[in-house]
Amino acid sequence: MKKLAFLILSVLFISCGGNDDDGGQNINEPTTAGLAFAVSENNFSTTYNNIRTTLQSNSSISIVAEVNHRTNASAVGEDLRDTRVIYFGNPTLGTPIMQANQLAGLDLPQKILVYTDRDNNVFAGYNSTSYLSARYNVGNAPTLQQVNTALSTIVAGATSATVSENNSNVTFRQGTITIVSQNNFLDTYNNLRNSISDNPDLSIVAELDHQANAQSVGLSLNPTRVIIFGNANLGTPLMQSAQTTALDLPQKMLVWQEADGTVNISYNDPEYLAQRHGVSGNTEVIATISSALAGLAVDASN
Repeated sequence: MKKLAFLILSVLFISCGGNDDDGGQNINEPTTAGLAFAVSENNFSTTYNNIRTTLQSNSSISIVAEVNHRTNASAVGEDLRDTRVIYFGNPTLGTPIMQANQLAGLDLPQKILVYTDRDNNVFAGYNSTSYLSARYNVGNAPTLQQVNTALSTIVAGATSATVSENNSNVTFRQGTITIVSQNNFLDTYNNLRNSISDNPDLSIVAELDHQANAQSVGLSLNPTRVIIFGNANLGTPLMQSAQTTALDLPQKMLVWQEADGTVNISYNDPEYLAQRHGVSGNTEVIATISSALAGLAVDASN
């Protein structure tokens, strides 16, 4: 682990037992577009803790939040296999991506998903940089390759396995919804935050000020903040259908101000997320989430 930690530090300087043998059976690998993943040779706890330890060992990285979807599901009386997501960031590497396109802040900070499937295989996965590049047109961001190397190294080390990558199969801004606010940046963000915090069905998981983080490493960025929040009653059924949906849950909303002063609120279209991860059924749940997000955005913008 010390050797692995040293390798990660070098890459980012600028900025219970193993699984049972599958007996030769095919592993049902995820088909989620833009997902980079590895089938772990370690058990769930070891895989997750390896990732967490590696991140903690790097002074350039901050762990923003950890979400235990199984625990959250249990709290609302639902069953879900082991499913956890860890959010983390390095503004030296992330800021140049948002300088290329602020909307990329919707998929930042970085996150890694670890889950156990129905056959007790353990997977670790993340959004590939090819996916980020295509979705936000940030292929020229100077740190994108460093991010790619760091993520693949972390997951390969934690799983003792090779990382595979699915085709991105995404177009520019696909699956993102953006509305223009009639309020200034701070009023828009505060309106949004208050609406979420005042809703007893919603829980704020984390808030991230990308502009302040950029300034902390001597970089500039227009006002850009993201708020991460969830509702286990609505999110759990989607993950029960397709566990990789956890990579895009909890929900996130991005408030960002363009150079000309225009203030926007952006979020992921729940119908796109269902399509991306192959969620079946749950039409009413997806419609409810869509309506709730649209309501929050409209209320914050007026």
